[in-house]
Amino acid sequence: MEFRRAVQTGQNRGRWSGVPLESRHALRRDNLVAAGVQLLGGAGGPALTVRAVCRHAGLTERYFYESFADREHFVRAVYDDVCTRAMATLTSAQTPREAVEQFVELMVDDPVRGRVLLLAPAVEPALTRSGAEWMPNFIELLQRKLSRIVDPVLQKLVATSLIGALTGLFTAYLNGRLGATRKQFIDYCVNMLLSTAATYAPHRERGESEHSIPAGPHN
Repeated sequence: MEFRRAVQTGQNRGRWSGVPLESRHALRRDNLVAAGVQLLGGAGGPALTVRAVCRHAGLTERYFYESFADREHFVRAVYDDVCTRAMATLTSAQTPREAVEQFVELMVDDPVRGRVLLLAPAVEPALTRSGAEWMPNFIELLQRKLSRIVDPVLQKLVATSLIGALTGLFTAYLNGRLGATRKQFIDYCVNMLLSTAATYAPHRERGESEHSIPAGPHN
């Protein structure tokens, strides 16, 4: 036991050799969160314990508690990290198609992240509130992008219904329940966004192409 601990300590020292002290804490935290994403989004469902996270990250529990108060705090941090990346991806998109394609790349091509975002809140008690707390952020983001719907109440109604529908679609696609090709899935999501938004836009703007619909947030 003592020999193993000594070897691990030596490995950790070598790992951080040349890294400024002020940067080590942030790097260790990032490594732990990355390990948490893999474990929380595993194909068999969440298998996340403090010990498993530390083993996956190659760090001791001492470093875990350097950044996180307990397991629940850590799980929420992992979920927040995935949600933040998802928000950044959607915010940077310039068209509905770009938004859907980039979200598929982030959450379906890397299904571990997709499972954290879409499936983990339903099975991980620590995320019961986190999922509900993040949902309004995604709704607000889409609401800002529906800039041609002039009534703010209608904007919110449309944004809320679309986020609900997209969540269901992405969850089913991620689980392989739709039988759709990647192109079919992307085209359907884009068409749903465009047709729903066009229904409530001023009449003169209906029928415009997807590239003419502004997808960026207001300044």
